[in-house]
Amino acid sequence: MGVRRLLCRGRCGVRITETFVSLQGEGLRQGMPCMFVRFAGCNLHCAWCDTRYSLNDSQGVEMTSEEIVQAVIASGMRYVCITGGEPMLQKEELVSLVVAIHDADVFVDVETNGTIPFDDVRKFVSICMDVKCPSSGETSDLSLLHDLEPTDSVKFVIGDEVDYLYMVDVLAAHPHLSAPVCITPVFGMDVMWLIDAIITKKLPVRFQLQLHKVVNIL
Repeated sequence: MGVRRLLCRGRCGVRITETFVSLQGEGLRQGMPCMFVRFAGCNLHCAWCDTRYSLNDSQGVEMTSEEIVQAVIASGMRYVCITGGEPMLQKEELVSLVVAIHDADVFVDVETNGTIPFDDVRKFVSICMDVKCPSSGETSDLSLLHDLEPTDSVKFVIGDEVDYLYMVDVLAAHPHLSAPVCITPVFGMDVMWLIDAIITKKLPVRFQLQLHKVVNIL
């Protein structure tokens, strides 16, 4: 009954690039079966972006919250990752959608580039904030790190030593950060120096390769 009530309230359209079922490739729930809902449109253009087809919202199709939730239910997945693009650009539609998915008793992650406040949605989801490092050519709003909770996560995509040192400085400047930190090297780069640095410095982080690229799945 609660699902029906929320679905009826969430009839505004969401611009979506794609939906698909796969394994979560990174983050706290790496390796878990997951339904991905990829929002269309982004306010950044990272140098190493691997989903450039999602940057332009005109490439997406419009779906209602009801259509998306019904697709989630039909998939049988108990875990949904809303990604992009940048989901926070469609915040009004996003709030309606995550409330509906949450009410259907499905766990939700929202991946964001950390440029737009996410307090509107955080009651119903786990936030994964991707802090942009120098090699991306973009920057995140680091003040948003203070809004993260232990059930959220932070991700740094590391492309070189400059990125690594930037990450170290960010973590040092936020000693009370409660969200776990995941470090992902740009796919294909040499990683041994990064592993050695993490171990030597005893950094409180989780090193991850992009699982979906390692096993060659979506």
